Amino acid sequence: MSAEPQATARSTQAAALLVVLDLEERSPDVFVGQTPSTPLQRIFGGQVAGQALMAAGRTVEAGRGVHSLHSYFLRPGDPHEEIRYAVDRIRDGRTFSTRRVVAWQRRKGADVAIFALTA
Repeated sequence: MSAEPQATARSTQAAALLVVLDLEERSPDVFVGQTPSTPLQRIFGGQVAGQALMAAGRTVEAGRGVHSLHSYFLRPGDPHEEIRYAVDRIRDGRTFSTRRVVAWQRRKGADVAIFALTA
């Protein structure tokens, strides 16, 4: 395989990843992510973690990178239900910020947490 088709494939994959990581802001500190169509019965954990980190990043000053991240997978994600990311602004200091993000989905008429992140 030549280098040009490989570069095109990587570019296409990167573009698809950016689409998944792009979040819609529904209200202040509440974001919704897209789930790609999949025959799987569960959402891949990296998608939820990446979207939660993006939600946290949307609430801090530009230039503040992540230096610590702790996360917990609480329940499997359902690819047929939207995922809402609620951001709690724990602290904004001079040199760093702390955010807690909980990912929620509807299950049988109730909101349930599927993932929690602190960064």
